[in-house]
Amino acid sequence: MNHLTSPMLPRALAQAVRTGHLSGRSLHSSAVAATYKYVNIQELDMDMKSVTDRAAWTLMWTELIQGLGMTLSYLFREPATINYPFEKGSLSPRFRGEHALRRYPSGEERCIACKLCEAVCPAQAITIEAEPRADGSSRTTHYDIDMTKCTYCGFYQEACPVDAIVEGPNFEFSTETHEELLYNKEKLLNNGDKWEAEISANIQADYLYR
Repeated sequence: MNHLTSPMLPRALAQAVRTGHLSGRSLHSSAVAATYKYVNIQELDMDMKSVTDRAAWTLMWTELIQGLGMTLSYLFREPATINYPFEKGSLSPRFRGEHALRRYPSGEERCIACKLCEAVCPAQAITIEAEPRADGSSRTTHYDIDMTKCTYCGFYQEACPVDAIVEGPNFEFSTETHEELLYNKEKLLNNGDKWEAEISANIQADYLYR
């Protein structure tokens, strides 16, 4: 029969008193539990490299799980994107899109051939040829813009005294050839006729800041 050694007795007695089972068997089991030792325990290395590796590994898994959780949460939210080209977002009145030459409501061209737009263009993308008319005013005979040079800075629109040349709301004008991006006067006037309603609304919305 196993007997409790004297150092184990106080601990075994205290446990028996707490549980209310003061018996020889309880004293014996408590003593066995108190003297039990694990074998082949793998103790963690506490050197700097091991501690750093464990911290990095824990941090990696924490960030990975947080990232996956955020990704999964977006599956149940309203999408932030739109189904382009079937849906299109709203544009600012200051949006700089495809270029256009405008007319007055009477159909007369607004451009007075002052060539301020040609002078202010930093990319030298605008080329204008003009001739005087019988009433003394000037009108353009050629108004060409190389869209492959244009930087869409909007300087020419700000410089124009009669709001003749503007950047319209259209941004879908990709082409297959370089030549299609060399706009002439006819192309620019057609753009102006097509987008006049939106161009006028944008200028009206932005006139306080010009």
